Amino acid sequence: MRCLITAALSAFLMVAAASSGSADPAAGAAVFESNGCGGCHYTEGPAREKTIDDQLAKKGPELWYAGSKFQEDWLTAWLVNPEPIRLLKFGSLTDDNPGDHPKLADADATSVTAFLMSLTSADVEADAVDPKNNPKGRLIFTKKMPCSGCHQYAGRKDVIAGGRSGPSLVDAGTRLNPDWILAYLQKPEVFKPVKMMPIFVGLLSDKDMMNIARHVASFKPKK
Repeated sequence: MRCLITAALSAFLMVAAASSGSADPAAGAAVFESNGCGGCHYTEGPAREKTIDDQLAKKGPELWYAGSKFQEDWLTAWLVNPEPIRLLKFGSLTDDNPGDHPKLADADATSVTAFLMSLTSADVEADAVDPKNNPKGRLIFTKKMPCSGCHQYAGRKDVIAGGRSGPSLVDAGTRLNPDWILAYLQKPEVFKPVKMMPIFVGLLSDKDMMNIARHVASFKPKK
């Protein structure tokens, strides 16, 4: 009887784990590899962009710190139904993004998400940023630096404004980990040594960078 109870309990726990959406990162790595995702994305760090030629040779963003960069729920949903984040093709300043990123089935997306969320960077300090509509951050974002020259965002009355050369920041607060936004500004040499985006170290104070991170992290759909 005890064996039957134990077996039943084990079966229950397995079903509960599956229904809770838990997934094995190793299984996700296998799905990632079998779908050829490694042909466009690096999953081992540190950053490989050491020269302009390295940057131009890439076909997609590095993912070796994906678990520190993305929010899990967003990532799973995006893998099922990927929509362009960059309005222009990766590595181009002229060609539109064709929007042809492969889609994954729900189960595969959950597995790949578990794998990617296991890839983290010690350079991202947890719980450093409190997302908040920040007037100082907004002023730096739109006027002082102005980030809006390259990045789209939802402006007044939710009208989409901004440039096209960088990834869109519309609803970035649902996509990006606020702590990663700050770390990316403070430590560009860690995450992307070669890039078109200006390096703000030496131009902005840590407080200014914190204000920008809080402001961008507040970009979320209106309820």
